Amino acid sequence: MNHDPMMPPQVERALREYRALLSAHGITWGEPPLGYVRMMPFLRFPEQAERMTLRPDLDAEFRDTLDGEVPRGLAALRLTTDGHRLEHRLDHGPARPVVSPGPVPVILLVDSALPHPVEVTADGVPYGITAGGARLLDVTTATTLTVDGEVVDLSGLARPAPAARLRLRAGFPCRWSVTSAGGQGWYPEGAPERRDNDDQPFFHGDDVVLAVPCEPVTIRVTRGMEYDIAETTVVPRTGEETLVGLAPHRLYDAAARGWYGADLHVHMNWAGDLVAAPAEAAAAQLGEDLHVLNLVAGNVAGARVYDREALQHWAGRDLPWSDAGHVARMGVEYRNDLFGHVHVFGVAAPPAVYHTGFGADADWPPNAAVCGDLREPRAVLGYAHPFHGPVSSPEDVAGDGRRNCTGRALVVDAALGMVDGVEVLHFSDRSSAPGTAEVYRRLVGAGNRLAALAGTDTMLSFTRQDTVSSPPGWERVYARVDGPLSAESFAEAVRRGRTFATTGPWLELTVDGLGPGETLDLAGGETVAVRARAVGPEVEHIEIRTAGGVLAEGPGHEITASLPVTDAGYVVAVAHGGPHPRAPRGRAYAHTSPVYLDVRGRHVAREEDVRWCLRWLDLLDELVRARARLRTRAQLRDHLDLIEKARAVYESRLC
Repeated sequence: MNHDPMMPPQVERALREYRALLSAHGITWGEPPLGYVRMMPFLRFPEQAERMTLRPDLDAEFRDTLDGEVPRGLAALRLTTDGHRLEHRLDHGPARPVVSPGPVPVILLVDSALPHPVEVTADGVPYGITAGGARLLDVTTATTLTVDGEVVDLSGLARPAPAARLRLRAGFPCRWSVTSAGGQGWYPEGAPERRDNDDQPFFHGDDVVLAVPCEPVTIRVTRGMEYDIAETTVVPRTGEETLVGLAPHRLYDAAARGWYGADLHVHMNWAGDLVAAPAEAAAAQLGEDLHVLNLVAGNVAGARVYDREALQHWAGRDLPWSDAGHVARMGVEYRNDLFGHVHVFGVAAPPAVYHTGFGADADWPPNAAVCGDLREPRAVLGYAHPFHGPVSSPEDVAGDGRRNCTGRALVVDAALGMVDGVEVLHFSDRSSAPGTAEVYRRLVGAGNRLAALAGTDTMLSFTRQDTVSSPPGWERVYARVDGPLSAESFAEAVRRGRTFATTGPWLELTVDGLGPGETLDLAGGETVAVRARAVGPEVEHIEIRTAGGVLAEGPGHEITASLPVTDAGYVVAVAHGGPHPRAPRGRAYAHTSPVYLDVRGRHVAREEDVRWCLRWLDLLDELVRARARLRTRAQLRDHLDLIEKARAVYESRLC
């Protein structure tokens, strides 16, 4: 009998199957259209990853995409007419210190500039490399490697070092980073060797012991975005255990104000270099003090839906480690790469449809139809990572029709009331003024009531990748909850739009005392008082925006303005900041949901925004006809009928 509530039998069987896939296929887990997944740990997304095409020689494509760069964790063997040389950035130093005997794993990119084919042999296994070609190999420092019979010595990539132990104690679960010279990370025994999107090693826990070299070691500790970073450096002695008591300082306490932060888009397993179990998710949520965690079941590139078994077991129930201040649920991600992805939190039962448009499947049923089936009384739906860069026109939304997860159907689903919010913050929009925020404000200005959301798309089965290997909650949506925290109370707060999305700053907005998601019913002619306030060392600038643009802005942490109201509208607040250790990928950003200003019973419906959405619908119509994979005229008609229904909604708002 299974007594571990974190490992029911069907989940354990699924994890065993995933381990077999990892063993047989490596990091791709046998997802054939995504061979480049094995290269994801070394690619920046979206800048480098989107340059990768699926040409037959993926290894050479990877080499060319790196353009001479050697990311951390990769070694490059350059073959030239002048001989060969070994390049690496394993430790920003000459060799990796090793405190226990045994070979060190190395991922090796063999890069040939030779005008003729060459054979590379690793432990007796030959690999042919074409003229000017490349090959990505998994080897160790003990591998016998030859290039056309000439031996290449890999042992210099590591050096022995005397060992000591650290005991780390904060008094509560935290995220720890332990590094020696050159940025080499150190981890407790059995902990995955994770690195975040700033290339910092990390693990979660409290009162943990780990082996380190007897040389200066830097320890950093934090606990998600409500805490600062504490740091110290020690020099442990050979064979001894050094106790390090270190705890992060709290910057703000959201729960004390009735606000709770969530990451609505986290994958436990999605291919990757390890298989993640529920205990990994528990450690991450508690170590990040993430109030709400939505672990989504979803596919990669084919029919297999990862973590479906966990969803089937726990749907509608809190996961076992949930407590009064932390709620974890299994959710689902519906995926279509042409029209966009949707995540669902609070589902009571597994869905009938998880994905469309993959492999030989048709792009049918339309997103709106699937969203309609996913809508449950207590579930909330949000568009995931809908736009990947600056957006200034509907043409930027439609793009060139590539299947790149762009949320092209969002304009329909918002008008028809099929989704509750939009990820204003997500992993693939790095600009200081995210394109998704621009589209979000257009949709709100056109009369759609949508909550500002956030989801990281963190994948716990990846230990190293520019974005997805970071801890859950490095971007969050905070929601103001009535009463105690629960999945139901949080979902209700999201549905009501009582949210803001943030990379770290706390952001408040009031309009005549009302906050995000609330509505002022006005007669017209009144002047309302607006106040925006932010907390966080990374905040540099605040904006108050209306449907017409920026109402007020300024440096610092607080700004106020007076707004004369003649027509229906809305107000949002936005906070900006530059590089800071708490700001992921070099920027700080926060964006509230709107406070709505209704005038004489009318909602906002700004003509410019409505016509922007109508143009978007025109382009979506063209895209469906030209690019959608559809089997029958009836399937095409299903798409076009929904577009026409959305068009009628927007046109009615012009009256």
